[in-house]
Amino acid sequence: MSYKQTHRFSFLLLPIIYLIDSTLIFLLLTRFQISRHLLFGFITLNIVWFIISYFTKFYEIYRNTKPAEIISKTLNQLFIFDLVIVAFFHFLKLRFPDTFLLKNLLIFDFSLLFIKLIIYLVLKFYRFKGGNIRTYLIVGYNNETLKFKKLLDKRPDFGYKFDSFFGNETELQSHFDDLKNYLSKNPVDVIFCSLKECTDAQIKELIIYANDHFMAVKFIPDNKEILGKNLKVDYFDYFPVLSLNRSPLTKPVNKIIKRVFDLVFSTLIIITVLWWLIPILGLIIKLESKGPILFKQKRNGINYKPFYCYKFRSMRPNKMADLKQVSKNDHRVTTVGRFLRKTSIDELPQFLNVFKGDMSVVGPRPHMIKENERFLKRVDKFRSRHYIKPGITGLAQVKGYRGEVKTDEDIINRIKYDIFYIENWSLWLDVKIILLTVYNLIKGEEKAY
Repeated sequence: MSYKQTHRFSFLLLPIIYLIDSTLIFLLLTRFQISRHLLFGFITLNIVWFIISYFTKFYEIYRNTKPAEIISKTLNQLFIFDLVIVAFFHFLKLRFPDTFLLKNLLIFDFSLLFIKLIIYLVLKFYRFKGGNIRTYLIVGYNNETLKFKKLLDKRPDFGYKFDSFFGNETELQSHFDDLKNYLSKNPVDVIFCSLKECTDAQIKELIIYANDHFMAVKFIPDNKEILGKNLKVDYFDYFPVLSLNRSPLTKPVNKIIKRVFDLVFSTLIIITVLWWLIPILGLIIKLESKGPILFKQKRNGINYKPFYCYKFRSMRPNKMADLKQVSKNDHRVTTVGRFLRKTSIDELPQFLNVFKGDMSVVGPRPHMIKENERFLKRVDKFRSRHYIKPGITGLAQVKGYRGEVKTDEDIINRIKYDIFYIENWSLWLDVKIILLTVYNLIKGEEKAY
């Protein structure tokens, strides 16, 4: 089967998307009834649109691109383009009522974002059903390549079809001459190469061969501690240097976005819920047992700095509160405390921590200090979860790793999800985690006790 037969319509995809975007720009201009400037405006704004898209990387959408990234790129593109339109009308000395201008820009923005997401979902569905497929071969047979193949098998919406392994565990000899002979008879679209299996000379040879035969080549890192992280290339004159992008939250603008979101969200909870809930629950808690209404416990926060975390008191005062985690049917938990813990209402005072800046709405859950000391000795990369502020809820919690840690697997998986969150933060991910938290609370959680 020839390349043109297997991918005969793929080359049309980007031009069609260009055409849709250009049509929306034309329809936007017609709303302003500027027939005298219509052609000039259409050509000018299209040129500007594509210049902006170059810098925002608006059209750099791939099979593995996440919806949050598409939304982010689209909003960046639209924000700049909307400013250009306002400046364009000002340049032509065209005056429109502010509400009319705003209304039409919003219609344009939402229409384009909606169409962009629809195209993304349609392509995902089409690939899931077996269309727009790319065949791939993996060079190297090891744990990492096996995990990678398993991932692509579980995600047919990526649109990849496995051809074969080329490595020590296959019938093929692990020699590049054999690989070339195989590919000459069985061409593929993409070659995934394990860096663990190849020498520098072989990698260079593979890149040259792939380029000459119109195949893409991608590399699977062998060192998860470094190459598994986000890397960026900095140039010192002409010399490239790789540096780790530890988290999107290293960027000041993202820090501001997350802090503003935390302030707005925590303020809403405080003024709509906590102001009346604290005195009512306080009275009920006091009637059942002696002690304070709020339980405060020292926990490690950002950069491992300690802070006092607030909760509604759910246990009778006891000497083990700072030493032992709550377990199922724990005798220390009061009757009202059992309800508070089951519904997670006991966590609501932590919005005061969020407002103060000790915590975030979403982030790795903070442990009591004694537990942290124990986990620090047992689990690699444990301290990495303190790179950002702890959260009231987090990715690990909505994935089922909340509450009591019974086995090493519990804490290892919690750390895995916490680090993934830190390295892949986005505002959309925060919103998604909050929605999943609400869903889990309604559904009920087995480990909420």
